Amino acid sequence: MRRESQSSAKPGVPADSARKPKVPKKKEAAYLSNPLYDRLLAPYAEDNRLLIERPDGSRLSYAETIGLSGRLANALAALGAAAGDRIAVQVEKSPEALAVYFAAVRLGAVFLPLNTAYTPAEVGYFVADAQPKVLLCDSAKAGDLRAIAAKVPAQLATMDRDGGGSLTAAAATAPTAFETMARRPDDLAAILYTSGTTGRSKGAMLTQENLLSNALTLTALWRFTAADVLLHVLPIFHTHGLFVATNVVLAAGGAMIFLPKFELEGVLAALPRATAMMGVPTFYTRLLASEAFTGETTARMRLFTSGSAPLPAETHVAFEARTGHRILERYGMTETNMSTSNPYCGARKAGTVGLPLPDVDLRIVDLASGASVAQGEVGVIEVKGPNVFKGYWRMPEKTREGFRPDGYFISGDLARRDEDGYVAIVGRARDLIISGGFNVYPKEVEEVLDALPGVLESAVVGIPHPDFGEGVVAFVVPEKGAAPAEEALIAALAQKLARFKQPKRIFFLEALPRNAMGKVQKNQLRKAKADLFRSQL
Repeated sequence: MRRESQSSAKPGVPADSARKPKVPKKKEAAYLSNPLYDRLLAPYAEDNRLLIERPDGSRLSYAETIGLSGRLANALAALGAAAGDRIAVQVEKSPEALAVYFAAVRLGAVFLPLNTAYTPAEVGYFVADAQPKVLLCDSAKAGDLRAIAAKVPAQLATMDRDGGGSLTAAAATAPTAFETMARRPDDLAAILYTSGTTGRSKGAMLTQENLLSNALTLTALWRFTAADVLLHVLPIFHTHGLFVATNVVLAAGGAMIFLPKFELEGVLAALPRATAMMGVPTFYTRLLASEAFTGETTARMRLFTSGSAPLPAETHVAFEARTGHRILERYGMTETNMSTSNPYCGARKAGTVGLPLPDVDLRIVDLASGASVAQGEVGVIEVKGPNVFKGYWRMPEKTREGFRPDGYFISGDLARRDEDGYVAIVGRARDLIISGGFNVYPKEVEEVLDALPGVLESAVVGIPHPDFGEGVVAFVVPEKGAAPAEEALIAALAQKLARFKQPKRIFFLEALPRNAMGKVQKNQLRKAKADLFRSQL
């Protein structure tokens, strides 16, 4: 079977793309009147090739999508939105919702996507903080959000996946022509709020250059061309699905099969027509759990990437055994876009996120002193480059705290580098467990646990302990049909881990709590067992 890590062959060209595609030439961002629009959208204004295929098989060309973005830009302008204004969006995934992002780019506005799972109370915080000119939501949520918008005040508009909504209606009668606003490379293009697991959510300010430079780098590194068809199953309120996936396709002049979310049946049906897929670990474990997922299903595919959460080494192995493909893992975060990647051609090392991107400077340092650590030692990742955000919205102190004097951003992610320079993520600095004065890296314990019979996956956290400061506690999801015992697992770990690393308790769950991007919410696990050792205090 073909292994794409050893091949740079281009995928077959879809029937509707058989004629020579129009691929825009790369231009320097400094000379563009609106870098994102002029590089990613303007070259395709009259291009009738496929850009988006909907689940029902209907299609939108580049020209149709750009025309839609013009109508939406006119409709948003009629609501008072202008260059520099924020446009907050909490709507279900659809081509029309994606076109709102393009419209914001053309307006020179700042796009602010919000997780569709956020409650009105949570949306209220973001709206009060960002002060958007427009708040766009589903019609079903308008009643709950109307008062929130009024406090800013922001214009409340609606857009529904089925074609309803006030903004949709206004755009239907608006002209497609729109004079795109000029923006500089360092002007804001988006604000993405962090998860806020350790306090108030912070708004990461991303510039035109941040987004464009990362898209162009990844397009070249991952060998995307106009012949590619991306199976797009990620949400578009997150940097992974919105900026990485979409902007890379636009930079290459490719196409997307645009599914509203990951549903196994739909993904299996679409895979034979795609050449690439970007996903999170749970996508790949769900595919592997299906007998219908075979090497034949992926015969046309050339690239699978994974990010947003660590991919277990056993998933790497099982996926390659089933399909002949080695999943390409990469690393990024809201504040930095993508910073590292395993190579397209060359060794893709399981358990690592690869090497720094060509235009990214990355170092691993001691968190307290800022001094570089030796190869193989654990430290915090710091990065500098055109991908790194401008700072936190209206939080100058948090911005200063997040950067070193020489301009490196302190990621908060713990990692080590191997002899070849590959980066392996160990965990978040806030997840580091200090038990009895010794550092315990949760990922190390999780990897040993996950390899034990009967364990599907695990999560390890530190819980306040009267003697040790923190006690190591594990949460395990058993494999289907398995019933491992706590005592047996603890005994097995005793043979593989130093005593201070061994969990004092193991709890069993049907599933680990995760966010929309598949990251385990360890703060919820810590909260659930916060009083576990209180009786010993």
